[in-house]
Amino acid sequence: MRFMLLLLIAGVLAPAVLLAQAAAPGPRPAQPDVALLVIDIQSFYFEGGLVPLTGSVEAAAQARRVLEKFREKHLPVIHVRHLAKDAPVGGDGEPKDPQYRIRPEVAPAQGEKVITKHYANSFRNTELLDYLRRNGITKLVITGMQTHMCVEAAARAAADLGFDVTVVSDACATRPLEFGGRTVPADQVHAAALAALKGTYAKVVSVDELLEGM
Repeated sequence: MRFMLLLLIAGVLAPAVLLAQAAAPGPRPAQPDVALLVIDIQSFYFEGGLVPLTGSVEAAAQARRVLEKFREKHLPVIHVRHLAKDAPVGGDGEPKDPQYRIRPEVAPAQGEKVITKHYANSFRNTELLDYLRRNGITKLVITGMQTHMCVEAAARAAADLGFDVTVVSDACATRPLEFGGRTVPADQVHAAALAALKGTYAKVVSVDELLEGM
């Protein structure tokens, strides 16, 4: 009789023990501390746009390679979109003017964060800093347009805020500038901006170098 009672108790307790073991917290995968910023790869920077850049098509293709690697590794991606303050926006939050649309080759996937800015600095009057801190991001990989303007502004601001910053040189593009009656070619503007960032504000790497390290 006593043996039968022990068997009955064991039959009742065993499923409960198994359930408790299944519910017990195990080691969780580490939360990613790095995110990709894709800045202003929008139609107005391409041929036929308001401010066409030199090499925008090539830079967008390279940014796509970085984007695909981050998606493959399930790492956070943040798209930053520049929008004039008075630019009309539809009910879906998308700009009505196609010039402001993010290019299809780097279009946001479902669940990827999109931040709209009105200034060169992606952190100015946006939720970017709060979003990064809330999600435990301490490292940023930056691609986008323009190298000497919005990319540089984001990299400098991020470094000053304590982030570890990497700028992907061939996944950015810019345009010629004029000063003192002289035209500075786009490749020189690009190189000067990256040279100013390198070391003090960011690591500057190529797409190939970045992907090899991932």
